[in-house]
Amino acid sequence: MIVCTMILQFELYDVHSLKGRRSILNSLKERLKSLNLSVLDVSTEYPKEATLAIAFLAANSALAGQYRQRIEEIVVTKFPQYPCEIEYEEM
Repeated sequence: MIVCTMILQFELYDVHSLKGRRSILNSLKERLKSLNLSVLDVSTEYPKEATLAIAFLAANSALAGQYRQRIEEIVVTKFPQYPCEIEYEEM
């Protein structure tokens, strides 16, 4: 069993309030919900930056890679206007 964690750091240039950031993150979390992941908003109080922490279990490294690819596809295809830096770790 492999425990996988991802940190997604977004730059939200056109967001001017915490409410705007929250609506974007809630939309992303809803799309990720179908993958059976644990998602937590760990952002600071600055509205133009957002950070999501994601954790999931995988039976093997190949399956973990598939989950990672699906997450990256969702982020890139559904939210292309927001640059995202992704950190990934398997334990």
